Amino acid sequence: MRNGIGSKVRLGVAALALLGLVACSTQYRTHGFVPPEDELQQIVPGVDTRASVEDLIGVPSTSGVRNDSGYYYISSQVKHFAWQRPEVVDRTILEITFDQAGVVENITTYGLEDGRVVPLTRRITRTTDGDISFVRKLFGNLGALNLSGLGGG
Repeated sequence: MRNGIGSKVRLGVAALALLGLVACSTQYRTHGFVPPEDELQQIVPGVDTRASVEDLIGVPSTSGVRNDSGYYYISSQVKHFAWQRPEVVDRTILEITFDQAGVVENITTYGLEDGRVVPLTRRITRTTDGDISFVRKLFGNLGALNLSGLGGG
């Protein structure tokens, strides 16, 4: 009987050690989408429009904020390892620009080698009110009401 318990303990320790090794392995995750080159070859500058681009390769990750200047397809590969911060190891940005009439003007691809990593994060616009909550503002305004003008007569 003792021999059976000892082998189970050894098996359990080996399983925990294996689990520890697996937990520390590097994992790569891909976020976003950039169309493959064969699909991009179908887009003809000076001929295709915004609608035809969407039909051919799909809706972009984002579009230009200034006069709808372009479409941007973004793909990032991020390395995750144990407790360390995730690291962007590859990023591809496909830019499709349009003229004033909405016709494709140019197609450009950028990578990490073209510049520094730009963090793609959601930005939150802060108001000048500080940390005053809606409820505090509501109750603060109730105290400022002038009820003398509401008298019925």
